[in-house]
Amino acid sequence: MSGRPVPTLRAAALAAAALVPAVLALLAPSFALVAAAIDAAAAALCALDYALAPRAAALSVRRKVEPILSSGVPNPVALALEWRGERAARGELRDSPPGGMDSSGHRLRFHLGPERRAQTLWYRLTPRARGDAAFGDVHVRLEGPLGLCARQVTVAAAEAVKVYPDLTALARSALELARAADEVAARPVRRRAEGREFESLREYRAGDDARTIDWKASARAAKTMVRVHQPERDQPVMLVVDCGRHMAGLVEGRRKLDHAVDAALRLAKVSLDQGDLVGVMAFAREVQAHVPPRRGAGHLRELTRALYRAEASLEESDYGRALVVVLSDLLDLETSAVLVRRALALAPRHLPLVASLHDQALSRVAEQVPESVQDAYARQVAARLEDEYRLTAARLRDAGALVVRAPAASFSAEAVNAYLRIKREGRL
Repeated sequence: MSGRPVPTLRAAALAAAALVPAVLALLAPSFALVAAAIDAAAAALCALDYALAPRAAALSVRRKVEPILSSGVPNPVALALEWRGERAARGELRDSPPGGMDSSGHRLRFHLGPERRAQTLWYRLTPRARGDAAFGDVHVRLEGPLGLCARQVTVAAAEAVKVYPDLTALARSALELARAADEVAARPVRRRAEGREFESLREYRAGDDARTIDWKASARAAKTMVRVHQPERDQPVMLVVDCGRHMAGLVEGRRKLDHAVDAALRLAKVSLDQGDLVGVMAFAREVQAHVPPRRGAGHLRELTRALYRAEASLEESDYGRALVVVLSDLLDLETSAVLVRRALALAPRHLPLVASLHDQALSRVAEQVPESVQDAYARQVAARLEDEYRLTAARLRDAGALVVRAPAASFSAEAVNAYLRIKREGRL
């Protein structure tokens, strides 16, 4: 693998020196010989430098990257170099990261030699969306000793990777929610005892529900004792992610579907930690992914594998497949009417929870004072969409569904909080 010659900026500067005698040759033809001599010398030196440049056969390059990257956060990528040549080698390498990702530092300088046979270079890569991705080859330039010409070679390094939602964020969110739940549990509050599993007995505290008093235990202990209940476990929770055309829009720089997938996985993490069985279905006109409800910490990765390829399609969603939790957008009155009808059918047996994204920019347009005809038209459209949302939300609540609306920044947290309220109140 001999590579191809690539002149450097120093070679270009040397060649530019021939421009002066070339211009003077317009006045005195003898200067043309000087220009030709400089050009010939530059070409000869470049050829010599290329011939003396280190051979690529003595260099090996290997990329080290995790087979699964996390979306929305920097992921480290390493390029490990090994040099087997007798002379020193310096130059530059350029990796080929997958398209559609933000990368910094993937052009890197290196210097190897007998005293330094190995070197590892690092850069970071931030995927913007989930799905499959692929790295390309690595391009290496080995500079000659004169710095006039480099030997450029391509090292075969193409490989495929997967981009999942950031699972470390799921663990952080679950930890924060668990701490918040512990703080609430430390305060005595009135709770319903129905539909909850018995956990233990403790002494009565002010504020406890009188219905939780265990009179037999109180008589034995000679003090008032109450029954402590915990949320029922092993309950099925089905997460239904809408992949219809209205989920392809952007909110705060990300697709609505990406926000919905993040919220679904955070909700799945908390539900699994609570001991429930969690399943997922992603759908538009057809089902894109389906995982039956199961329990266990390892089940979260299976749910993630099912959702990482979910894409918004250019078709209306068929809400006939919606079961319990719907992560969607309720701006469109026409398509939301189907969801209302399905909620009516679900409510007698299930508890529908509809989490809708709140586009704050749209709300601001609906409330702003117009300064032009165009602004007035935009406000009218935005106000109509807001009215349609309120009407749809009212219909869903009348049908027995719970409705949560939150901006993108708190969408995941609000969906999880709604689930925890349902568990705390024993409504499942």
